[in-house]
Amino acid sequence: MKLAILKERRNDESRVGMTPIIAGSIIKMGFEIFVESGAGLAANFTDDAYTQAGATVQTFDQLKGSDAFVHINIPTGELIDSLPDEIYWISSIYHRTNADIVAKMNAKNWNAISLDAIPRISRAQSMDILSSQANLAGYRAVIEGAYHLDKIFPMLMTAAGTITPSKVLVFGVGVAGLQAIATAKRLGAVVEATDVRPETKEQVESLGGKFIEVKGASVESEGGYAKEASDEYRKLQREAVNKSLSQADLVITTALVPGRKAPVLIDEEQLSLMKRGSVVVDMAAEQGGNCAKTVANKITEVNGVRIIGSVNLPSTLSTNASDLFARNIWELLKLIGKDGNISLDMEDEIIQGSLICSNGTILKSES
Repeated sequence: MKLAILKERRNDESRVGMTPIIAGSIIKMGFEIFVESGAGLAANFTDDAYTQAGATVQTFDQLKGSDAFVHINIPTGELIDSLPDEIYWISSIYHRTNADIVAKMNAKNWNAISLDAIPRISRAQSMDILSSQANLAGYRAVIEGAYHLDKIFPMLMTAAGTITPSKVLVFGVGVAGLQAIATAKRLGAVVEATDVRPETKEQVESLGGKFIEVKGASVESEGGYAKEASDEYRKLQREAVNKSLSQADLVITTALVPGRKAPVLIDEEQLSLMKRGSVVVDMAAEQGGNCAKTVANKITEVNGVRIIGSVNLPSTLSTNASDLFARNIWELLKLIGKDGNISLDMEDEIIQGSLICSNGTILKSES
């Protein structure tokens, strides 16, 4: 089977869906790998590197004859129109908010596997692109915050006096939040964190952070994500974190609810509590933001507080991000690739969760 790796069409995207070393491993499984010319350059992978790994580098028009396509981002309508019918498509799709794209793929009888919909179960951990990319994003968020902060993270004792360590507050203790905590601690900051799931307290403390408990309420989780919090919980959380928020030098927010606008965790009144010169890195900016004044892909300033509307942070670490993404694809192909051909077991829990449309039928809707 011919498997094509497309160049990403998104303007701020530097990653590629397959690296040369992983392409070589997949070729050994019996697949033929075709790579669009220049697809890996932004991630520092040359066309020659793919050729040496056994892949064939082609123009977009040449690789249209492939049977399956790997992409990182959701395809545009224009890209869907330019590709053939009855192909296998593997990428993030975010079907809950992109019903029009799903309908276009289904109209062309695509077998579309949405990587963001892979169930968060133990057996699928190695295929989980959301976790692999969020891990890098959590690291990068701290680096971005440190760059925009007008002070250093660690305590520094000098002949001229002692510099106290920066205080970092992390909202959300998922994969990105945990990496943010670990990175900030390694850089010498004093770290606090809060999450709607009280069971994450142990994880925060194991990394050297202090967990801010919201007493009297909690939020259930589903599929590895917290459900949307109630108004009562948000009120209690606000009361619990306001003191830490007023003292924080850097705040990192990571909270997302699949298929919905990101919850607002820092409103305008809470922003007024923050110190002049403090920084907010909002990792949910693309989904509306956890901060009331976040603007996606821009830096805004409110009363001296800088708010970074972070978008596509993994792309800023394109070499590592591409490698991890490619390994996720490799693990997926170990499940669905039989002797160099894709075969979908409709009884498999992973396929049931991630196959969005197949053979002219939409299997997953926005609901």
